[in-house]
Amino acid sequence: MVSRIPTHHAPAPTHPVPTGRGSDPAPAGAAAASPRPVVKRTARAIVLDGDQLVLIKRTKPGEAPYWITPGGGVEPEDAGVVAALHREVAEELGGSVAGVVPAFVDTVPHVTEDGRDGVKVQHFFVCRLVSMDPARRHGPEVEDPNGEYEIVRLPFTPEALRSVNVVPGRLREYLAGNVEGVRALLAPDLA
Repeated sequence: MVSRIPTHHAPAPTHPVPTGRGSDPAPAGAAAASPRPVVKRTARAIVLDGDQLVLIKRTKPGEAPYWITPGGGVEPEDAGVVAALHREVAEELGGSVAGVVPAFVDTVPHVTEDGRDGVKVQHFFVCRLVSMDPARRHGPEVEDPNGEYEIVRLPFTPEALRSVNVVPGRLREYLAGNVEGVRALLAPDLA
């Protein structure tokens, strides 16, 4: 026997309704906000070398150090996000990587230099280090560093990841909570 479910219309809420865009609620009865435009995309490498994670310790004058994954903006001349990743690894590590697999995406508000408001989408890929020669580093991070870009190796463990200020923080927590899963992304049977 099929029961008929009575239909009724819920009254309009009298409290603010979250829109999913930060913590600002939309007014009651407001239509869903249109998506924010993507105004910048970056490619970032979660570089594994055995049981270690290769990072860049970033030290700026007058600021506490922080650790970042190699990477940067997707440029118009890049064939795509993965091509940008390979270019950035060559520039910042003097290196090359293999087994590039998407692992994490971080979307943050961003305003371009010309004032356009939108979001920056950071694409993080896990990959294996094939080679690295810091003497071959080039690009703005080396030529005009505004502080230091030091290549460092960190044990790829939750404890080590939480012991330093890896940014963005959401990446640090994702990696620390998923060490085994991130390693499994490079398993030979995944290809």
